[in-house]
Amino acid sequence: MLLRSWLFINHTWRRLATGLCFAVFGIGGVVLSLTALPLLKLRAKGNETKRQQLARQLVQKNFRFFIGLMRFTGVFNFDFKAIEQAQSLRGKLIIANHPCLIDVVALISFVPNADCVVKAHLWKNPFMRGVIKSTGYISNGDPDGLIADCKASLEKGNNLIIFPEGTRTTPGNRICFQRGAANLALRTNKNIAAFKVVCDPPTLLKNEAWYCAPAQKPTLTIEYLREFDIQQYQTTEDKVSISARQLTRDMQTYYNKVLESNGEPETGNQSAYYRVTGS
Repeated sequence: MLLRSWLFINHTWRRLATGLCFAVFGIGGVVLSLTALPLLKLRAKGNETKRQQLARQLVQKNFRFFIGLMRFTGVFNFDFKAIEQAQSLRGKLIIANHPCLIDVVALISFVPNADCVVKAHLWKNPFMRGVIKSTGYISNGDPDGLIADCKASLEKGNNLIIFPEGTRTTPGNRICFQRGAANLALRTNKNIAAFKVVCDPPTLLKNEAWYCAPAQKPTLTIEYLREFDIQQYQTTEDKVSISARQLTRDMQTYYNKVLESNGEPETGNQSAYYRVTGS
């Protein structure tokens, strides 16, 4: 009886605390947009690149605060095993599976010089619009300029975060990648750093309300997998789409094997695994 009561109280608290954390996140975005972020223009003295860099550093610190708040209030546990490997990345494409709403917040909180491709509708979100505009995060609303914008960001040494699925993963379903990340890697001639994200038990899923907290406190774990060598996929310009399809299939196969085995894929006779890793 006491255990059941404690579990009920804990579950109820985590639901309330989740609402508190997201309220702080939204209000914090508005406050930053109206105060600190505009002041960075003065510090950057007309240097747009420097202003965006300072804005991203400020956003990263605030995302770290948000992660810390969720940990402190008991909403989440976090296990960022990839921090050490991430610190050495520069000018890389970073991909990850996408099981949870806060995946991008978690990644940006520790990936250095983080840039990301965001959905166009977020530019109209009153809580995020100012942050996105100040940081120079890249909108996917302009397909024609997307490649050029991403290439320019990577050449500046930024690490560009992309979720190849394009949306959050549905639990129980196999991962299905879109070709955007592979196409971008081939057209910018950048290798891909792969991260694995696991949320256990699953929460903050697609089409799930924020207050649907699981019975047990979830843990969000982020691990570094490996770098995908794209040189073997490089071909003539008129065949990039074919190579992108192959690279996408190989990455998708790799991720599904990793997630299904809860670790590294078996190394037997798996041609896709060998193509991706260059082994």
